[in-house]
Parts: sequence; structure tokens; C-alpha cells
Amino acid sequence: MRPPTRPLLVLAIAVVLVVLPTAASGALSAPTAPAANSTTYNDSVGEDPSGPDITTIVASNDDAATISFKINIPNRPQYTSDIAVVMFLDSDANQSTGDPESLGADYIIQLIQGETLLFKWDGTDFTISPTQASLSSAWAGGPTIRINASDLNNTRKLLFDVTAVSGIVFDSTTGAIDCNACKRDFAPTIGFYEYDVKITPPTLVVRSLKPKPARPVAGRPFTLRLVAARSDTGAVVQNGRVTCVGRAGKARLKAQVQRVQGGAATCTWNIPAGAKRKAFRGSVTVSFEGLKATQSYTGKVR
Repeated sequence: MRPPTRPLLVLAIAVVLVVLPTAASGALSAPTAPAANSTTYNDSVGEDPSGPDITTIVASNDDAATISFKINIPNRPQYTSDIAVVMFLDSDANQSTGDPESLGADYIIQLIQGETLLFKWDGTDFTISPTQASLSSAWAGGPTIRINASDLNNTRKLLFDVTAVSGIVFDSTTGAIDCNACKRDFAPTIGFYEYDVKITPPTLVVRSLKPKPARPVAGRPFTLRLVAARSDTGAVVQNGRVTCVGRAGKARLKAQVQRVQGGAATCTWNIPAGAKRKAFRGSVTVSFEGLKATQSYTGKVR
């Protein structure tokens, strides 16, 4: 199936958003208390026994800003071709921007005929978003939809709703939608839920500190190589500012090498010939993009 350039179901199922009274347009449904940045939203149940019944939505995100929406629809344990799910998302939590007829929604996520697509408000209409590489979905008692905040204008606070529809009939020739017999469940009934994308600030984590040789030797160079990586992506630091501190006994030593090379913050000192049996104490610090990692070393000079 060729991806549509506009969401197929907006006119068919989202009319409830358009006709909401003005006084209700700012109403937010209160979530239960979040735990480990996982927020559960409860929806009313049993509105229509023959239609899809959203019970809860669990929104969460990881430190890479991938957002997951687990939409629980227990009476639809498996996905069937007559089912669709549509989410309106206000990525800047500002109803004065985005589609004025959809409470300021900036994006639409649509799961229909087994395909999940992202649409973006362009000031006039919702059209297929050029950035949606992170979007995916799976179905087990309802859909789990995942998308990275980078595909939602790097959102850190968003408003959203969910509509589940069943009974859709597709014309096999024209692709037209017949929703005359559709059953719908809206969560929430009025307004949007609110979700904060919370990310733990990244740090630099020391992966290893390797001495060469294994112990400092009087009259010879001694090197410490520190490998550090970002906590959020696991990427090893390949450049940055290196600070080396070394002492042999009470004498402070100047590092001959003080830079990142080969994926490691490297410090090399010349150990004085007269430093045998003295304690060598050194440390390596690497700073990169405002992050810092440091590790110390102590050994007796041979």
C-alpha cells in the first residue's frame, strides 16, 4: 500500500475534537502519579461493549528520549484489519500553535491497515512528516507505539489523546473508507493528557584505566590510558581536553603526552631515575562537551 500523504481517518473519526465546546478545550485529564518516569492514564471503560475499549495508557521514555505509548485495549487482544488507532500530539504543549481545530495538535500518529505513519501540521493541513525514522508499533492487547522526541520537534512536554476505532470498511479498489458502522473510543473524552519527557543528564563513565607498563619503572616513560563513554549513548570519547597529574614521591611530574588518542585519554610521564621504590600517584581527567570523567592510579616505582 502506498503511504498516504494525509491521514486517512482525521475527518472520519476526529470530528469530536472539532466540535468540543470552547470552555472544555483546555481541560486536561489528570494522570496517576508517575513512577520512574512512567505515567499511567486511566480511561473510562464500558462505554460501548461492541467497540474497542481503551482502559489505560502507559507513557514512558528512556534517556535517549524514545517515548513509548502502551495503549491497553483488552477486548482487542489481536490486531485486525478493521481497527485503527489515531493519536493527536501537541508537541510544544501550546494550544495557540498547531492545528486550531485540533486543540493545537502539531502531529498525528496513525496506525491503519497495519501501517504506522506520522503526520505534521504544516500551517494549513496535516501532511506526511519527512522525519519519522524512529516511529514503530506492535500489538499485544492493544498497540505499543514508540517514537523518539527528535521526530516530534525534540519535545520535552507534550499533550496527547488516543482514538481507537473498529468496524472500518475499506474499498479494495479505491481505498476509500466507510466508517458508517464504526465504533470509537476516545481517551480522554475531552481535552488532552499531559506528559513530561524526563531525561537523566548524561555523564562520562570510565570504562577502563590501563597502565603501561603494568607498574612505573624508574628512568622510563609510564602511560595511563583512560577510556570514557557517554552514559546516554555509550559512545566512547574520541576527543576532548585531557588533564594529567602525576607525582613520584613528593616531586610533581610534567606529562610529556596529554591528549586523546586512539579513543583513550592518554597521559605519559617520564619517571625519574631516582624514583625507585617511591610511590607514584597519578590521575587522568578528560573533559568533553561539558562532561568530565576522572580516574586515579597509585603504584610503587620499580
